[in-house]
Amino acid sequence: MNDSRETIGPAAFVAGYPIRHSRSPLIHGYWLRQLGLPGSYGPLAIAPEEFADFISRLKDGGSRYCGGNVTIPHKEAAYALADRRDDRCQELGAANTLYLSEGELHATNTDGYGFARNLDDRHPGWDRARKAVVLGAGGASRAVIQALRDRGFTEINVVNRTVDRAKELADRFGAVIAPHPLAALDEVMQGAEFFVNTTSLGMDGEAAPQIQFAGLASGALVTDIVYIPLMTPFLAQAEAAGFATVDGLGMLLHQAVPGFARWFGVTPTVTPELRQLIIADMEQHA
Repeated sequence: MNDSRETIGPAAFVAGYPIRHSRSPLIHGYWLRQLGLPGSYGPLAIAPEEFADFISRLKDGGSRYCGGNVTIPHKEAAYALADRRDDRCQELGAANTLYLSEGELHATNTDGYGFARNLDDRHPGWDRARKAVVLGAGGASRAVIQALRDRGFTEINVVNRTVDRAKELADRFGAVIAPHPLAALDEVMQGAEFFVNTTSLGMDGEAAPQIQFAGLASGALVTDIVYIPLMTPFLAQAEAAGFATVDGLGMLLHQAVPGFARWFGVTPTVTPELRQLIIADMEQHA
C-alpha cells in the first residue's frame, strides 16, 4: 500500500503476515465507494518483529492512519499494546480493531459481533436456543463462545481434541461452558439446538470427519466459521440430515461494520451486492 500522506480523508489499514489473502480491502473499498466517502483502506504486511514499532508510530502520529484491523498473527499483540481495551476485548485477550481517540489507541474485538449479526441476518431467532455444541477450542472459538453466552445460551459444550484447551475456555468464560474430549462429541450432540465449527476442518476443500448430526434437536441450526468453500463438508452433512445451515461468509462481512463506522463516521450496511462481490472474488482465486 502507498503510504503517501496525500490521501484525502481518513486512512485505515488491515495488518497481518501474510496479508495477501485478506478480503477486508474489498469490503471497505466497496463501502467507501457506495457511500461516496473520502478515505482509504489498504493491506499492510507487517512481520511480527516489526509490529510493536508500527503500533508505536501509530500512537505518536508517525503514520497517517486513524486506525485499522489486525489479523493473524497480531491479534494478541494488538491487545497488549493498546492504551485502552473495551470489556469484550479484555475478556478475549485479543483485538481485531484499533482506533485512535483523544491521543490514545483503543482496542476492541468485533469477531463475536460479526458471528451473531450474520446469524441474525440469515436465520432470525437462532438465539432462542439454549444448548450449543462448539467444535474446537482454538483462538477462533473465543469470540464465538463469548457471543453465545452473551445471547443467553445456558449450556455451551466445547469439544476439542485436547480437552485441556476446552477447560481453559471454561475458566475464561464461566460456568455455562462444559469442556469435553473429541470422543464425547456424539454424546453432547444429543438434543443440542445449535452446532458451530470453529476449527479449520474442511477449509479449502480439505476433508472433514463425519459428524452424527441426526442427534441434534428438531429444528437445530448448524453453522461454520469457515467460508471457503461456502458449503463446507460439515454444512453439507447437516443439510443432508435435514437441518438448516448458515455459512460463515457473513461473519467476515458483519465484523467489518463497527470498525468502518469508527474510522469513517458512517455505519455501513451488509448488502447482497457486497456478499456477491466477495463470492466472485473467492471464485476467481479458487
